[in-house]
Amino acid sequence: AGYYGDGLNAIIVFAACFLPDSSRTDYNYVMENLFLYVISTLELMVAEDYMIVYLNGATPRRRMPGLGWMKKCYQMIDRRLRKNLKSFIIVHPSWFIRTILAVTRPFISSKFSSKIQYVSTLAELREMIPMEYVHIPESIVK
Repeated sequence: AGYYGDGLNAIIVFAACFLPDSSRTDYNYVMENLFLYVISTLELMVAEDYMIVYLNGATPRRRMPGLGWMKKCYQMIDRRLRKNLKSFIIVHPSWFIRTILAVTRPFISSKFSSKIQYVSTLAELREMIPMEYVHIPESIVK
């Protein structure tokens, strides 16, 4: 999505509404390759600190990534990327996401847990980060 502050502090945006439907026969294959693509992109983009903005609005339950996939992603991210992550912002969090994160909090490092922030509105997000390079899909704006 762009950069913030002084230097090369990246803002990475994920719109969950564009993830594949879990009813696909090749769902696991697609999600695994999507993760590998995301990690290779992060390796190229992230020179310093970065933040992830996860757009959950307008996402049907069947498109939300499962707990197993999220755990695997967290475990496969190398130490440098985990260390340089400054904020993981979840926009329009559902009760499901809040519940999953509350249940898994004892099993996640306290450093990572402290980086998670919930944002209820796009206006609230605008107060937190520069939005000039952040593309919000129309379905989420609505």
